[in-house]
Amino acid sequence: MTKESSLLEALLREEEELQFASFTNETALDIGMALIQRAQSAGHAVTIDIRRGGQQLFHYACSGTSADNDDWAARKARVVERFQRSSYYLQVELQAAGRTIAERYLLDPTQYAAYNGAFPIRVRGAGVIGTIAVSGLAGDLDHQLITAVLRDQLDTGTAS
Repeated sequence: MTKESSLLEALLREEEELQFASFTNETALDIGMALIQRAQSAGHAVTIDIRRGGQQLFHYACSGTSADNDDWAARKARVVERFQRSSYYLQVELQAAGRTIAERYLLDPTQYAAYNGAFPIRVRGAGVIGTIAVSGLAGDLDHQLITAVLRDQLDTGTAS
């Protein structure tokens, strides 16, 4: 098994694990605030965007971010909406294939960014209903920030 295939399997397990029983506007607020707190306590500047369907439920840009971070978050979220998988999953899948999103799926890279940092909001019995996107950190840290907060929120029962 290759490093990429192991990572893809782990990312799929993570998506299966981090599902909600329900997801409300208040859930989005709780998660958004937890993302801000965790990022700021680590000294990170990020932009956070949480959407359900076409509705933006939460958006925040820490000091030190720019409109470029808004754009990156939106482009990564479009990947989740299109493929129903985390943008990190698509990043690894494309890297393993040695292809870009434009080459493999004929998608405009100015609209779709297959880089880590957007995660599907999946409700049990309903599927993917929205996205959580973070932009501003290096490597896979955007993804790690999202999944760490989701684990905390789901484990403590703060999120439904």
